[in-house]
Amino acid sequence: MLRVPSLLGCLVAGLWSWHATLAQDLAPRAYVITPTGSNAVIVTYVHSEGNVTLPGGAPITDARANLNVPVASYYRGLDFFGRSANFTISVPYGFGDFKGEVREAPQEQRRSGSLDAIARFAVNLLGGPAMTPAEMAKWHQSVLLGASLTIVAPTGQYDATRLINWGSNRWAFKPELGYSERWGNWLLDAYAAGWFFTENSEFFSHNRYFPGTNTRTERPVGAIEGHLSYDIKPRLWVSLDANYWWGGQISLNGVQNPHTEQENSRIGVSASVPLTRHQSVKASFSDGALARYGGNYKTISVAWQYSWIDKPASHR
Repeated sequence: MLRVPSLLGCLVAGLWSWHATLAQDLAPRAYVITPTGSNAVIVTYVHSEGNVTLPGGAPITDARANLNVPVASYYRGLDFFGRSANFTISVPYGFGDFKGEVREAPQEQRRSGSLDAIARFAVNLLGGPAMTPAEMAKWHQSVLLGASLTIVAPTGQYDATRLINWGSNRWAFKPELGYSERWGNWLLDAYAAGWFFTENSEFFSHNRYFPGTNTRTERPVGAIEGHLSYDIKPRLWVSLDANYWWGGQISLNGVQNPHTEQENSRIGVSASVPLTRHQSVKASFSDGALARYGGNYKTISVAWQYSWIDKPASHR
């Protein structure tokens, strides 16, 4: 019988790479500001499928993953010491199939469960003070500089005795700087960020294969991202998207695996279409342009958004 680490190596790599893909999503207009008191509820459905790249001579061929993730999010526009700011929290749930051939023997795993929750706080540093809807109606964007911090909390489904989990059993932090500049109907966005991870202190542990405790760590990941979008009319726009990330070498019990060094990139297109005064739909498609380790996925996402602005406080 094949050993479990070899049998499921392609599958766990597929899920690890899905975490990376979700973390490295293409997000045009992430630093475009909204009025203070803005709110939005967003429901997103993400479908990804493709090959899993496993360099290093692993006895695995035709490794593939088919993943589906609905995400519920809430967005809130804030006044942060006179600057425009916003806060977003997202709760994803996943289900998918992981397939591969190990020494010509087909293997398959199916998993479903909650993923780690994601929270993001962003603040404008230059070009956009906090504004009411009336003030923003008279404002025109030029250059915006912003900063954000994304935190991924270990809230997802995790069982230390299993190799494949939707949760990662660790914290992740992404500080980011963002730039946005408008020329008429054209908008250019560029971001630079780094991902930092805590240790997973119970990775594939307390089972018949590894009765003790395994620790898994990942080195920081650098990431850059760019978008060029065009306004067809208010709230109707299209965007060309691309990103690139590198690093993230994985260590197990202090021993680094050089074959897990990431050097990946995605390109895609996005479009946002207004439906009513309060509703809009955003659709996007992206594909792997470069995949040194992990998943090389085609990803389609569709998001429905309902937005509103707080009513002004009444005065007696």
